[in-house]
Amino acid sequence: MSQPSPTSPPLPAGQPSASVYRHSGFLAFLSARLIAVFATQVQAVVVAWQVYDLTREPLALAYVGLAQFLPMLCLLLPAGDLIDRFDRRRILALSWAVGAVCSGLLWWLSGHGATGVNGIYAVLVLFGCARAFSGPAMQSLLPQIVPREQLAQAIAANSMLMRAASIGGPLLGGVLYAIGGGELTYALCFICFALGAALLARVAVPYATPPAAAQGSMWQRFGAGIGFIRSRPIILGTISLDLFAVLLGGVVALLPIYAHEVLHVGPAGLGALRSAMAVGEVGAGLYLSMRPFNRRVGSTMFIAVAIFGAANLVFALSTWFWLSFAALLVAGAADMVSVYIRGALVQFSTPDAMRGRVNAVNMLFIGSSNELGEFRAGTSAAWLGVVPAAVLGGLCTLGVVGAWALAFKPLRKVDKFEEAAQAR
Repeated sequence: MSQPSPTSPPLPAGQPSASVYRHSGFLAFLSARLIAVFATQVQAVVVAWQVYDLTREPLALAYVGLAQFLPMLCLLLPAGDLIDRFDRRRILALSWAVGAVCSGLLWWLSGHGATGVNGIYAVLVLFGCARAFSGPAMQSLLPQIVPREQLAQAIAANSMLMRAASIGGPLLGGVLYAIGGGELTYALCFICFALGAALLARVAVPYATPPAAAQGSMWQRFGAGIGFIRSRPIILGTISLDLFAVLLGGVVALLPIYAHEVLHVGPAGLGALRSAMAVGEVGAGLYLSMRPFNRRVGSTMFIAVAIFGAANLVFALSTWFWLSFAALLVAGAADMVSVYIRGALVQFSTPDAMRGRVNAVNMLFIGSSNELGEFRAGTSAAWLGVVPAAVLGGLCTLGVVGAWALAFKPLRKVDKFEEAAQAR
């Protein structure tokens, strides 16, 4: 691991983040992550369509999310501890290599005409194991690549480019599945994961600090990370707001059903719907990467999450494709603002020696809101019907925003990112 730079040189006045793209390690990291996220998005839309196409059961989509979430829950403790103790690049490369194996297995299942979904679920469990390590490793690696003064802009640029992959991935995945089924798409995912893992060798980490000597048991070290989060209401409020807002209000898992039964579009239309949120995210992320803001960040995050919930509510009630697309686009833009603020608050509040454990908990919350949220959405659709389930989800998101604004006053009142480190 590279030795840390003792101090980061101050940036010229009026140029808070002008040279972030001049870091070769940052560009290499962006390239590798862009490819891997592209593969993840392609694979997600194809798996969702394939499972629903085979079963026509909303509950089957719920199990897609659950199969990926449970391994993440079980591996939370070792993932966070290992990321703080070993080279984060190697852990991330190994995780993506396992992702390539999963794409290869899905490729093999499609090529052999598998008509059941049990094999797909088994592969998704292995993929969930890989994501338990890749998610927190990616988040913990970025502060080792760029100086602290440029971290907020790097987060915005990184998030924006990742959402760009989220546009092309679902669109291409839907089109390729419509043309050639799962074999072609899974083969592409295999290549992308393998290439992303190889590119990580070019990532420099000049701001990494040598890992501290391990003290106590793994449980004790992880307990210290939990204690740190509990002592920081800004971190706890930030990650728990995202957890419950998306867990209760997310509609992504319902998109295959909406495409089939409400909007009456095929796989290509599903890909467009999945890309709509990413279009809004990229637009907002592009603006933030050029014009990052650092005032009234707490209240802005609450407003953004409220807009996300309201836009999902519009989508839930819409029967017009383009209105649904527009609603998801607005939800994506609001989500990007929330992601930018949330990521910066967590990174500014956490010392490097504890980032693996804190980001492991953060990624568990994100995974809960996404994968477990898919299970919640699928079961709700099976019990209540797809439209009532989506409407209820949007209302729940708005309720969560109000409750968290009252419960986490320090988060609502924080003005600048730098203030997060001192807030207790």
